[in-house]
Amino acid sequence: MIEEASRSYGLRMKRLALLLAPLLLLPACASNETGPAAAVPAAAGWRAIATDFDLERARKWRTAWVRAVAKARAGGHSADIAGEGVLLEPDAALRGVAPPAGDYRCRVLKVGGQGEGLLDYVAYPSFDCRISAGAGAMDFVKLTGSQRPVGRLFTDSDRRLVFLGTLQLGDEQGILRYGHDRQRDMIGLLERIGERRWRLAFPYPAFESTLDVLELVPKE
Repeated sequence: MIEEASRSYGLRMKRLALLLAPLLLLPACASNETGPAAAVPAAAGWRAIATDFDLERARKWRTAWVRAVAKARAGGHSADIAGEGVLLEPDAALRGVAPPAGDYRCRVLKVGGQGEGLLDYVAYPSFDCRISAGAGAMDFVKLTGSQRPVGRLFTDSDRRLVFLGTLQLGDEQGILRYGHDRQRDMIGLLERIGERRWRLAFPYPAFESTLDVLELVPKE
């Protein structure tokens, strides 16, 4: 079932990328900026640059989490939810959140379909992600897959970093500047949930699900 869902998902993303490709013609980033710097400017804190829409998504993170998990359970995925353990428990964050720089395996879970015909629980194989030092924050990039967040991680508390960035789709190479398009803007909450295990949760993402969760485990 997951393999079939993955094929369907890939086709939807290709169509979506074609529809949204003209957006890449916008003056989204300066010519001398690449990667996360092209998506999000340097800032003292995430609240200084977060859009009102993303501030609201961050405030409602728990509501999104509870609704997504409840919908997945109602759709027959209680065993899947239980099998993920702390990964899908909203209050599992540990102190000492800052992840080390380096390459990560990042497994994507989409929970709670947004509408009819969308699956309420999909777990994809691991993709490649990278965390590195940035200007006033840590940079985060998902390197592979058809949906690739690119942006920065800002300190929020000793249990949480906040991700602000934008979304690349399909085989796109260009990067939109954060704040240019609400459907591409992303806000996520990064928390440590184990000795060498983190999660990056996106409440109310623009496409498909009510909650996206990336499980992050260092490659080495």
